[in-house]
Amino acid sequence: MADLRELYQDVILEHSKAPRNYREIGGASRKVEGYNPLCGDRYTIYIDLENNSIRDISFQGSGCAISKASASMMTQSVKGKTKDQAEELFNSFHNLVTGQTPPNGTEPDIGKLSVFSGVSEYPVRVKCATLAWHTLRAALEGENETISTE
Repeated sequence: MADLRELYQDVILEHSKAPRNYREIGGASRKVEGYNPLCGDRYTIYIDLENNSIRDISFQGSGCAISKASASMMTQSVKGKTKDQAEELFNSFHNLVTGQTPPNGTEPDIGKLSVFSGVSEYPVRVKCATLAWHTLRAALEGENETISTE
């Protein structure tokens, strides 16, 4: 188990140091800011929607290793997905980091995002891990106001 935790920490640190899709999308169809006042994490999510699909997604901002890694891995996970698929992934990820059992009792396969499973043991870090995801959800719903974890 210790080896698995170390591997998870390595993945999170690697994404934090070299985040994927860390850039602004010029002419993005959606742009929403997210803010975690508890620890100061602040990110802007950029989405380029085509029909009902996420053609491109990126982010910029700053925050702790968990929030930056989560934003990085989120952008990789939802790129090319439909809005409904992104919503399903949001729900699965949220259940994972909050330690909730899915309604049907079956754990969905969320791939590399499972590295965040240990976050549920640290409730104060849940907001760090979910900030980008809540901001994504707001962007997909067409909201324009800053999203706060408070």
